Amino acid sequence: MAARVARVVLADDHAELLRQVRELLRSEFAILDEVSDGSMLIQSARQWKPDVVISDFQMSPVSGIDACRQILQDGSCRAAIILSMYNDRQLVTAALQAGILGYVLKVDAGEELIPAVRRVLNGSVYLSRGVRRKWLD
Repeated sequence: MAARVARVVLADDHAELLRQVRELLRSEFAILDEVSDGSMLIQSARQWKPDVVISDFQMSPVSGIDACRQILQDGSCRAAIILSMYNDRQLVTAALQAGILGYVLKVDAGEELIPAVRRVLNGSVYLSRGVRRKWLD
């Protein structure tokens, strides 16, 4: 019996980035939906019940962190990853405190997003190389 493919919902307000992330992930994961704001992410996750949501941090009217917090609290997905250009200790801490297991810098996404999804699906925290480097300094 084949292992079930993990199901993912993507959220970012930049269409080109969504396209690139979809292309990166679709060989290994089922992309259920792509949305452009936090409110739509909450609705999509409640509809699709993905294994993982991957969200930009900075979206309106609901931030990615707030949307992921709500989705995780209501059990609409198993795990969440923030995909952000911001390497800021306060944002990473806020994400972790919200129950988000992954924080990947957009600059690292090509190499690190697939391993991040695998790691958070196993219940482990994943911080991208750039974040770890900054935190260890």
